[in-house]
Amino acid sequence: MAAIEWHDFANREALDTLLAASVAKTLAEAIATRGEASLVVSGGRTPAGLFAHLRQSPIDWGKVWVTLADERWVDAEHADSNEALVRQHLLLDKAAKARFVGLKSGGNTPVEGLATSTAQLAAIPAPFDVVILGMGDDGHTASLFPQAPELAAAIDPAGMARLAAISPITAPHARITFTLPALASARRLILHMTGEAKRDLLLRQFSADAPETLPIRRVIDAAKENCHVYWAP
Repeated sequence: MAAIEWHDFANREALDTLLAASVAKTLAEAIATRGEASLVVSGGRTPAGLFAHLRQSPIDWGKVWVTLADERWVDAEHADSNEALVRQHLLLDKAAKARFVGLKSGGNTPVEGLATSTAQLAAIPAPFDVVILGMGDDGHTASLFPQAPELAAAIDPAGMARLAAISPITAPHARITFTLPALASARRLILHMTGEAKRDLLLRQFSADAPETLPIRRVIDAAKENCHVYWAP
């Protein structure tokens, strides 16, 4: 099982500033070593401040591939689209040169679009250099939702698929998500979260009396390297 390395900050601005610098350094090192780098980011409200700092980083963004940990099966112009958030907050300024590959493809459902979405990702270097995940109040990460009927296959450490179609019971929209093996194989896995409630939930997951093993713990347990948690109140 991978260990957790905690990075605690007094406030979210400090967290975003230092995390952006750390991610940029890792991407620059990957470019220097392998000629290109891959970055997987998450949607939601938490990453917006991080993206504002990261997009100003003076690295060779033209050699950075960017994609999403998961996506709602909606058009890129939809208010709930993670791609829309990334385009509005990350792929600007210096990061406008990054090579972005979205997860939403043709097809009315994620199941119909799964093969095309998988093919779109073929050019992105793997294992990913940096994966930045969030965590929901229910312990989901990416779109690996507790109670989703497809969860068991998506978090199977021996699974061969990179992507999975997910039908959450507790959240709107059908989803497409990277599977546990694809996320956990990252050269650097980062959990970016804020708030006391989420910190307490994660700590309880690693206590001896945890009532159940939630998806976030499954991913951390399977991680190739230690998971870095960046947290602020």
